[in-house]
Amino acid sequence: MNALHDVPAPAKLNLFLHILGQRPDGYHLLQSAFMLIDWQDTLHFERRAGGQLSREDLSTPLPATDLILRAARLLQAHTGCSWGAHIAVHKSIPAQAGLGGGSSDAATCLLALNRLWALGLSVPQLAAMGVQLGADVPFFLHGHNAWVEGIGEKITPIQLPPAQFVVIKPNAGLETAKIFAHPSLRRDTKAATINGLARTPFGFGHNDLQAVAEHLCPPVSHARARLAAQGLQGKMTGSGSAVFALLPQGQIWQQDPDLADCQVRVCSNLDVHPLSGWAASDN
Repeated sequence: MNALHDVPAPAKLNLFLHILGQRPDGYHLLQSAFMLIDWQDTLHFERRAGGQLSREDLSTPLPATDLILRAARLLQAHTGCSWGAHIAVHKSIPAQAGLGGGSSDAATCLLALNRLWALGLSVPQLAAMGVQLGADVPFFLHGHNAWVEGIGEKITPIQLPPAQFVVIKPNAGLETAKIFAHPSLRRDTKAATINGLARTPFGFGHNDLQAVAEHLCPPVSHARARLAAQGLQGKMTGSGSAVFALLPQGQIWQQDPDLADCQVRVCSNLDVHPLSGWAASDN
């Protein structure tokens, strides 16, 4: 095998995001439910001899050293692999949105190069590397919608019913670090249980980051207001700035001229990651 083309990297939504506390090392303790959706980036991989790694941006330009190249270099360093790769990236998932695009790209890169370089690493082995790149990377590697706890490392697979969601990404973005460092961020939400989510999966909980995000980025509030105008209850995903709402069965989203400067998509959730099974699930 010399190449892999049209390899997907799907986005995620946080159905809720509660901050339970903060560890002495600064990391926040959280609870959340991560759900895969069909808004995705597409990556292409060509195996190269000599260990050289290169990246080509087919749409939105990426930083010189992004999570994709960092993932590839980490995999090389961990395994001593002498193969290289040229990676072409078509970005669709917006940055600074809370949709997990960068982490998903890194996970897809690890899965694809594990296969292209015939390394034979398992999902737990890849996840141990992935957490060095970002807290969300192991979720995408495990490949199932999940209840997430701790600092993001405790992942319990969950089943969710099929549904559609309106997702709005304002032009403005948000830096995660600024929100988590904000003095008014609530950090004392009581722990919830996974049974509560099972009863009302798409109406459960809240996002503790939302109030701070709306203070720092008013377009988040505007996007939620435009969802409310069509009878939908909007919630921010992750650290934003994207917001989403469940689209009831039979309801059609009406294009809104007040969102002309936003990216708006109607997305379906996914039961499993499209690359599920690309690496063994056990050690």
